[in-house]
Amino acid sequence: MLRNTTTRYGWAAIILHWLIGLIFIGQFALGWTMVRIASQRTAFELIQLHKSFGFLLLGLVLIRIGWRFANLSPELPEEVGPMERLAAPSVHFLLYAAQLVVPLSGWVLVSVSVLEIPSVPFNLFVMPHLPLGVSEQAEDFWIFGHKWLAYAGIALVVLHILAALRHHFWLRDVVLVRMISPLIARRARKPE
Repeated sequence: MLRNTTTRYGWAAIILHWLIGLIFIGQFALGWTMVRIASQRTAFELIQLHKSFGFLLLGLVLIRIGWRFANLSPELPEEVGPMERLAAPSVHFLLYAAQLVVPLSGWVLVSVSVLEIPSVPFNLFVMPHLPLGVSEQAEDFWIFGHKWLAYAGIALVVLHILAALRHHFWLRDVVLVRMISPLIARRARKPE
């Protein structure tokens, strides 16, 4: 039950999905909060925590993408219409792209920052900066880019959540259930 089948997700995909989702949403909330805190000390600590979870998110997303390529993807239930069959792969691609681009843009941001503050994920090691030129203009550009990429990413997440809830409560199919547990998905599947 670790691996995916043609009808349901395995535990590895399920755990990675929910862990990445929680971190991504948490990162958005943390990023939104840390730039609005009056205390510079608290803001600095929150920024360091934000960077730590950003690197963790990046690593987990790379693992998730590798796992997706190495496993089957469950087929959509027969009840899913043709428009959704076309839209679902595009939205999933955009979600993966956002989950990669947002933390990467954060890494670029700290790498080009004139403050040159080292990133020390969870106080374990120094993450080297990317070999990019340091300048105020580059920093301003990446502050803007990172922020708006995060807004676009969270909009995709909201769309994804709404679609999952629609499947579960309105269409009453197994699309959401199979991302909760392989056991529940097996029981919920209609007999063939």
